[in-house]
Amino acid sequence: MKFPKSHSLQEIANLLNCKFIGDKDFQVLGMNEIHVVEPGDIVFVDHPKYYDKALQSAATIVLINKEVECPEGKALLISDDPFRDFNILTKHFKPFQFANVAIAPSAEIGEGTVIQPNTFVGNHVKIGKNCLIHSNVSIYDYTVIGDNVIIHAGTILGADAFYYKKRPEGFDQLVSGGRVVIEDNVGIGALCTIDKGVTGDTTIGAGSKLDNQVHVGHDTVIGKKCLIASQTGIAGCVIIEDEVTLWGQVGTTSGITIGAKAVVMGQTGVTKSVEGGKSYFGTPIEESREKLKQLANIKKIPEILSKLK
Repeated sequence: MKFPKSHSLQEIANLLNCKFIGDKDFQVLGMNEIHVVEPGDIVFVDHPKYYDKALQSAATIVLINKEVECPEGKALLISDDPFRDFNILTKHFKPFQFANVAIAPSAEIGEGTVIQPNTFVGNHVKIGKNCLIHSNVSIYDYTVIGDNVIIHAGTILGADAFYYKKRPEGFDQLVSGGRVVIEDNVGIGALCTIDKGVTGDTTIGAGSKLDNQVHVGHDTVIGKKCLIASQTGIAGCVIIEDEVTLWGQVGTTSGITIGAKAVVMGQTGVTKSVEGGKSYFGTPIEESREKLKQLANIKKIPEILSKLK
């Protein structure tokens, strides 16, 4: 998430009321999660296990809960609670905007697009040409939709990321300030839910088709011409490359990659990254031919045991 304008390290430290290490005029351009950071971004880290990863990332400003040696060319913001302060920044630079009409005045809707009754289109949404948005769809703020997109009834684009920190009093939510981006010629079935990125984009690539009741987690990127069947649940920060097929009731863990042209058979649990161009089945996931051989051999166990008696 980029800020509307550049800020100094001193300005950000004043906003958070925290100490900083580095030049007070050090340039701050935005904030992002560690997997999408760029120079000029703030990244937060609050556990020693991840200090090195954050300090060595592309981010040039690290919001951290311990005073450590600052890498050359970077700056530190020292906070007693980086998770809380990251939320403060999100709320400051991307505050919630109240809406009191079905289609926000700031929304941009392309020529030939049809929006059926009872659909909500939020602030700063962009919808391209010749789209068909069926009834009772909710399109949250800042969502971007390309041309020739079809979205069926009851689908929700842009709900908050499922991202929480456990505290003694309960779970503290990481505030979402990202977007959903739907590229051209995408089809989305009824009752799908696509969460926005925490600070970046959740993206559905051009020509991909989602069946009914598919869930896509925050910051996931689905490639072009993918096919995803009903009741599939895709966790956050997943990369699905081009022309992947996920059949019904597939579930994934977070932070994995499914290679281009992979086929994942129904009810498979994608527990790790897998190569493209192969067929997979089972939980934990394996190549389908190997998994089916294993199942066939299991059926032979009673016969083998009977011969041993």
